Amino acid sequence: MKIHIKITEALLARVRADLQRRHPFAFERVGFLTAGATRSPKGDILLLCRSYHIVADEHYETSATVGAQIGSDAMRQAIEVAHPGKSALLHIHTHGGRGVPTFSKTDVVSGAQFVPGFFNALPRTPHGLLVLSNTSARGLVWTAKDAKPQHVDGFTQVGRSVLKFGGCHEQA
Repeated sequence: MKIHIKITEALLARVRADLQRRHPFAFERVGFLTAGATRSPKGDILLLCRSYHIVADEHYETSATVGAQIGSDAMRQAIEVAHPGKSALLHIHTHGGRGVPTFSKTDVVSGAQFVPGFFNALPRTPHGLLVLSNTSARGLVWTAKDAKPQHVDGFTQVGRSVLKFGGCHEQA
């Protein structure tokens, strides 16, 4: 099974601009993408990004152990945004730099704790965790609450031009 994510150039620019804003005390920002999900006859998954949900400043919590920690209100609001369209929910943040980013150990551990919870409200769509660099991306997607995450095989930005980038197979 392969997993691919498509996003418009305008939506990706909006995500990058939000994630680069300074926060009063957090060291980084996070947000959520909603996406429609479809499966090919071979079982491949295509996620078509629909919208971006900004996490409000007041939903960040002070933490000495992570760059950004958000509370349950932020998670609840993201689920409420995704629920009417039965959308996939993708938690997203950036590590900056160039090339394909890597997930930190904290990203992987915390993602494995909170992403499966999205299935409680949205059980029929995959959900995931994305990390951006300034030029690429990497992703993990869960297809069910109890499933192991799968690496995203690639990303496509569509707009004035089509740009393929990121994924688990591109060299860092």
